[in-house]
Amino acid sequence: MKNQEFFTSRWGLILAALGIAVGTGNIWRFSRIVAQNGGGSFLIPWVVFLLIWSVPLIITEFAIGKFARLGPVGALAKTAGNKFAWMGGFVAFVTMAIMFYYSVVTGWCIKYLISAVSGNLFDVTDQLQSWNNFSSSFQPAVFHFISMAIGSLVVYLGIVKGIERTSKVLVLTLLAILVVLLIRALTLPNSIEGIKYFFTPQLSYILDYKVWLNALTQNAWDTGAGWGLILTYAVYMRQKEDVPLNAALIGFGNNSVSLIAGIIIFSTVFALSTGGAIEQIMQSGPANTGITFIYLPILFSKFSGNYFINTLFASSFFLALSFAAMSSLISMIELSTRTLIDFGYARKKAIVFVGIFGFLLGLPSAFNINVFLNQDWVWGVGLLISGAFIAFAVNKFGANRFREDVINSLGSDVKVGKWYNILIKYIIPLEALILILWWLISSTTWDEQWWNPFHTENAGTCIFQWGIVLFFLILFNKKIVGKIPELYS
Repeated sequence: MKNQEFFTSRWGLILAALGIAVGTGNIWRFSRIVAQNGGGSFLIPWVVFLLIWSVPLIITEFAIGKFARLGPVGALAKTAGNKFAWMGGFVAFVTMAIMFYYSVVTGWCIKYLISAVSGNLFDVTDQLQSWNNFSSSFQPAVFHFISMAIGSLVVYLGIVKGIERTSKVLVLTLLAILVVLLIRALTLPNSIEGIKYFFTPQLSYILDYKVWLNALTQNAWDTGAGWGLILTYAVYMRQKEDVPLNAALIGFGNNSVSLIAGIIIFSTVFALSTGGAIEQIMQSGPANTGITFIYLPILFSKFSGNYFINTLFASSFFLALSFAAMSSLISMIELSTRTLIDFGYARKKAIVFVGIFGFLLGLPSAFNINVFLNQDWVWGVGLLISGAFIAFAVNKFGANRFREDVINSLGSDVKVGKWYNILIKYIIPLEALILILWWLISSTTWDEQWWNPFHTENAGTCIFQWGIVLFFLILFNKKIVGKIPELYS
């Protein structure tokens, strides 16, 4: 491949991939889901599904990207056959659709970082009203533009000068901030109660199938497995890089960050809250934004008796959150850019196109929280289909052949055993099917018109939007394949 860039070292690749996995889901969504599912009881199935969903899919994505040297569309076509390029197209489209509104979330984080640094965060008497005023104004669009502009600039600079160097700064700084916040959170009065809640399992929750399904969902959403993002970064792996070891480091590294963030948030909430059920606190605010953008600012104002210290720690938290969001957004922008590069576009031309359309197509979510919720629902659940499509590609290639010839190829220090065959052939497709059906069927319990495609969160809107995308991808499959010269080289 002409002018192919590669990550300069294993740690450069791992930190970039950690930037994919570690996002707002680790800090924002993880703690909320833990609170909804019995605290420590949730952690047991969460670790189980790390092993039987996330790690196998991360291994698969690393191997496919390294093998195909193409983004999701070309990679799945090369692995499963040209007839199935539409599957890769769906994987790419789902992540691009998430990029449109994830940039809005990144903008929220940057806005609150600026408020914290300036000291304005604590000048607000009603944080809920402040959030409502902000979210209903033009400001989310402005910060959405800033997010897309920063992310696009990083990708424009290339793999080494842009993504690798930026990821090292973002991820290492994020980890350092979290360690400092962890130490402070553990020294807060009554923080031990938060730790007990976070790590103490309850049998009634462990026996509840919904807790297990939520644990699988969290793994599917916060590790980056099945998104096509790790596959895209793997295009730039050096040939002798170890696939299984890298995958394990990413999976366990991501979950370690989630645990650190959980300890920080639960210690702080239990130490400083003045009453109210933990589940209600975690789920407060529009789109469950309460814990991050409404409740934590209140808690940070009580962090100590010193205004400067409170501002410092609030600024540190929102800086960490902004860095986590930006590192994930950069990977989504790179996936979109890589897809266009595979179609023959130069990187600089591709990133300009992605940046402009990413901003324009994210505006509806910036201006309307219901559009944001709808897109988060539709394409968040759509990720499960993406994971199933990636597993299908491997099975079409031949699971055992893929394991022996692609995963355990040159550069593999750790050899993957036949357990991989069982997981990729049976367990992962079954997990995806169960989760998709559960999420769609469960929507009928909160929406009597579950079939209506114009409601915010239900089965109808998912099937309608997925159907449109799949119809056109399948219809134009041959043309899509014809646009990727590498498939014929």
